[in-house]
Amino acid sequence: MSLLRTRCHPLAAILFLLLLVGLLPAPSGAQSADAPEDPTLSSGMRGLMERYAEDRSALFRRFDARRSPQRRERLRTFYRTWRDRLEEVPYDDLEVEGRVDWHLMAHHLDYELQLLDREEEDLSDVGELLPWADGIFELHASRRRMVTIDPPALAARLDSLAARVEATRKAVRRGLREQRGEESAETATGVEPEPARTGGEQAPGEVLRPSKTLAHRAAGITGDLRKVLERWFEFYDGYHPEFSWWCRKPYETVDSALEDYRETLREGVLGIEEGEDEPIVGDPIGREALLVDLRAEMIPYTPEELMRIAEREFAWCEEQMLRASRELGFGEDWHAALEHVKGLHVEPGEQPYLIRDLAREAIEFVTSRDLLTVPELATEIWRMEMLSPERQKVSPFFLGGEVIQVSFPTDSMEHEDKLMSLRGNNVHFARATVHHELIPGHHLQGFMTDRYAVHRAPFGTPFWTEGWALYWEMLLWDMGFPRGPEDRVGMLFWRMHRCARILFSLGFHLGEMSPRECVDMLVERVGHERANAEAEVRRSFEGSYPPLYQAAYMLGALQVRALREELVGEGSIDEKAFHDAILQGGRMPIELVRARLQDRLLPKDWTPSWRFYGDPGPGR
Repeated sequence: MSLLRTRCHPLAAILFLLLLVGLLPAPSGAQSADAPEDPTLSSGMRGLMERYAEDRSALFRRFDARRSPQRRERLRTFYRTWRDRLEEVPYDDLEVEGRVDWHLMAHHLDYELQLLDREEEDLSDVGELLPWADGIFELHASRRRMVTIDPPALAARLDSLAARVEATRKAVRRGLREQRGEESAETATGVEPEPARTGGEQAPGEVLRPSKTLAHRAAGITGDLRKVLERWFEFYDGYHPEFSWWCRKPYETVDSALEDYRETLREGVLGIEEGEDEPIVGDPIGREALLVDLRAEMIPYTPEELMRIAEREFAWCEEQMLRASRELGFGEDWHAALEHVKGLHVEPGEQPYLIRDLAREAIEFVTSRDLLTVPELATEIWRMEMLSPERQKVSPFFLGGEVIQVSFPTDSMEHEDKLMSLRGNNVHFARATVHHELIPGHHLQGFMTDRYAVHRAPFGTPFWTEGWALYWEMLLWDMGFPRGPEDRVGMLFWRMHRCARILFSLGFHLGEMSPRECVDMLVERVGHERANAEAEVRRSFEGSYPPLYQAAYMLGALQVRALREELVGEGSIDEKAFHDAILQGGRMPIELVRARLQDRLLPKDWTPSWRFYGDPGPGR
């Protein structure tokens, strides 16, 4: 990187020059002075993409009420404007990296517009459950526009809002009573329900019978709306005496009505009981939406084809499990071999030291074979934290990055939960995943992408992020990392788990599997402890992960492996250069990684078409 591009203290610059000419020794353990330059500095698109990312972040801060119509329309205008600006770029003047960036940004903008349409459709589906939502969004929007307030008028709006929320709650309660076969109060007194009013407001006597999926969605949005209204109220309360005098009591009434309504949906429709874990509901998006998401990820397969790929990989895993089971003396009963491995855990209090040693072992394995560049700073700065019992309900295993978060029993857990956590975080399961979370996996990914091609960070994809980490599990298997059959069982357990993630996540979003059936698959086909399987499915469907996230682990890994076979296998690039090029190129769909490493000038009308797995075979 040119010194002209680097802002630093004059003395630091002098010291750097002395290092370059060899008059000062390099710091102990420092990376070579021949560190590769950022390959995307000459992209021709970097400045545009950085400006886009900053503008988008600014709009997210300004329009911070998720799902509001004001936010949605402003973002639509923003994405369309940037899509038009992208068309003005002289595409034929761009080199390989610039064309990759152009397509990366174009796909991103098109997908964001489609997601806004999906959001609007999702809200429309629950419109009769939230007929007063726009009123709350408008209060928030008027504050952001700094409109001069009229406290008496706002008090009247709040009073009306509370009444509308309560009317919706009563309509849901009537539906629940009818489902239980009880007479509604109106019918019992001979009063006929009035016809529904226009504008989505419930009429007296109206009945609502939402499905669990829509009730789950509406309950989540209601909780968000309550927070939006709270921020609006707190902005004025105490600062504007007339506002507080007029609006404090009506606001408290609305706030209480929103919480009562949310609890009616959760307890009455979803069946959530106090003190118990919430049922797993989720919100399946359907086949057409899955196809949209797959096109955005540049995956030219249908959901059904991807499930057939998962079954083929599953079959390989089962074959290898049988081999390991025979070596361990359990014959054809690989589930018994798995149970044996689950019992090989460290004693309470010893897990952090196990993780420390496993991390060091993985780093030594990849560096001694010169498989990729591992900066010494990256090996120095990673840290460890322990997950709380509450976090372990949704994250029963490790989470990683610069900080590896470790699951293991605590003294406050119930006895059965302690045993399941011990078994699910045994020595050989851990040895198969520590390198996934740290080096060469997620921690090294984050370290390198924070230093190279940072303009591509907003365009990341789990197929790159999770695919890379799982690819290393595959590669280390091929290179003899497992020391014996117990290690192989541990690695195969996780590989089967990633196959199952494709099957249960796509099956759920296709409407072919219920959350309970997803849990049963993890228990029966993979060998999970049931509590851990429930936590895994809950985490998958709670709403913080996009629909394709769980499928991205295995599919992304298969993409990277296929690309390695193309380039390293054919001698086009050596192993270390291949891995370094992926990390230094930044986050993007793997098919664009392929174009970069092939040094291919993509045409402007390019369409993703890489069938990285070939033909997955006949359908079901």
